Amino acid sequence: MEDNKVLNYIKDVLENIPTGWLNLTTHRLDIYDEELAKTQFLDQFEILFKNNNSKSLALSNLPTAYDYIRLGHPLSCLLEWGIANLNNLKPKNVVSFSSKTTPVLAILRKNLIDNKSTQIIYTNELPSFFDVEILKSIYGYNFELKQVEKIDEIPQFSGSTVFISQKDGICKNKLYPNIDFFINGYSHLGSVLIANGEQNESYISEIQHVRRRETIAMTPYNCFAALKSLTKRSSFDTINSIDANKTNVLDSITAITSTTTKPLIGSSGLSIQYAIMMGLVHDALKNHKGKAIKFIVPPNCYGGTNDQARRVAACIDNVEIVDLLVDGDNDMVQSIDKVLSEIANEDAIPYIIAEIPTNPRVEVPDLIKLKEALAKERKTATDKIAIDPVFILDQTFCPNVLFLGDGEILSSVRVISYTSGSKFPSGGLCTAGYCVGNKKTEALMSKIEMHLKLCDNEATSLQMEILAKQLPSMNQRINDAYKNTREFVNFINETLPEAKINFVSPALAKQGFTPSVFSLDLPTKGDTAEEKETYKRALNLKLINLMITKIPNESKYCVSYGQLNGCYWTIPATSTQGTTKEGDKDYIARVALSPNLDLELHKKVFLDFVGSIKLEFLES
Repeated sequence: MEDNKVLNYIKDVLENIPTGWLNLTTHRLDIYDEELAKTQFLDQFEILFKNNNSKSLALSNLPTAYDYIRLGHPLSCLLEWGIANLNNLKPKNVVSFSSKTTPVLAILRKNLIDNKSTQIIYTNELPSFFDVEILKSIYGYNFELKQVEKIDEIPQFSGSTVFISQKDGICKNKLYPNIDFFINGYSHLGSVLIANGEQNESYISEIQHVRRRETIAMTPYNCFAALKSLTKRSSFDTINSIDANKTNVLDSITAITSTTTKPLIGSSGLSIQYAIMMGLVHDALKNHKGKAIKFIVPPNCYGGTNDQARRVAACIDNVEIVDLLVDGDNDMVQSIDKVLSEIANEDAIPYIIAEIPTNPRVEVPDLIKLKEALAKERKTATDKIAIDPVFILDQTFCPNVLFLGDGEILSSVRVISYTSGSKFPSGGLCTAGYCVGNKKTEALMSKIEMHLKLCDNEATSLQMEILAKQLPSMNQRINDAYKNTREFVNFINETLPEAKINFVSPALAKQGFTPSVFSLDLPTKGDTAEEKETYKRALNLKLINLMITKIPNESKYCVSYGQLNGCYWTIPATSTQGTTKEGDKDYIARVALSPNLDLELHKKVFLDFVGSIKLEFLES
């Protein structure tokens, strides 16, 4: 009876869901409490369920689910809640994934760190991309693999028992006490992990963090299909072929980047980055046995990049993170030259991850000197030629800049470029990201593709469809958004010259660096450095709250960038740098403009802000 109540309510919700639940990468950013992001949505959803309220307006007013579609969203929460209720579990014990491999990797990762054994059980056959040898030799995961005829034949085991099954519809699970984790794969939709028993609840936050950093939650569209299967108690509907859209996307990326190697398209920017990292680790372990692997990463770069790199290093003995100072008083080229010389002396393998322009300071290094630093032949301590670096370039801020094609500035050194698809490639409509390599990296790209497939992190069918529609107009949107941003930056310089703005120079813009994001260091006051910092941080929030309150239809408090409409404001230290060390965080305002917004209204509200703070300064 209770099962029918849950299923009927879900059916009603599906008929009334707000459109944003299906087509946005972020949800209700105006109702967002970061500390409650994992619980607040379901807490209030439960109240609606108890009151049998499935009205669209009530659903629209629910607060943010998690912090981003990658980690979770309203429909993934609804799917997990529905499955949990049918199985008499807490909703947090159910975690959905776009990938069918990554939930297994999440358990293996925690057990590796905890030095705990794992047995993986299956009945028919494992997914074709589940490569046992690579998972053991490259990822370093330890596990036993056993095929059984029936689920009740699973032997007793001292450690975690994981049962993998493939299903053609969402239904109630029979939970066996000797199985710790059930992972149900669902054809083209992804998978759902169930943590069975209180003794396994300590895994949940770690599993969610793997979903946040190395893959994504099951996408809204696929969750919607899964929920329909659940309520109808039927198999999934068939989907259109991905091939035509994928061909169009590959062609667009090739044209945009002017490269000839095959582009790779993942379910998110971090999915692509993870494949790059593991592909390079794979190449190093096979071709440079015994040598240390050094990932060189700016300590203040995007928190997902920073955190993921350190998570890889935590799992593999001879992988280490080296800090690369790139912003402010530090010159990226000088820092790279210094670090590469030190790593060459150790005869280690250097992989550099860096953003151009940098985030959040929007700085571009001298590209000729960068190429020279990367191409420079260095010697080991024993006077042998050192291994040349691979430069992993995050060009999300400027995906239109040509770095890698024949004759371009970085074509002669080993460079792989990647871009977050939730920004300009899709206009904020999906998370899918892509990477390309120059001719010097063809062998590496095949390794990266292997790991993208092993992790089952390739873009979904709908993501390909969205990219196929959006990529052809990307460069024009970048150009239009840049014009708005330059005009707004000029206006701020005129009305508040005391503020420090980090943005590209007109000379850099002529070279093709036309981002639509800038950072704003507001003027401050106080007798001590601490007082000045406290005042400036409060002023940041005052500005952002004013903009999003006065222009709620366009100004949002969000890390997004490259959206089709509106203006996005954030504080990097509390958003994109969330997992960055405190001393490396940037407590400044970061502003991103789209091609389509009411710029005159934004100027007017900013002018009101300037008037209010000048009054404060006069009064003090």
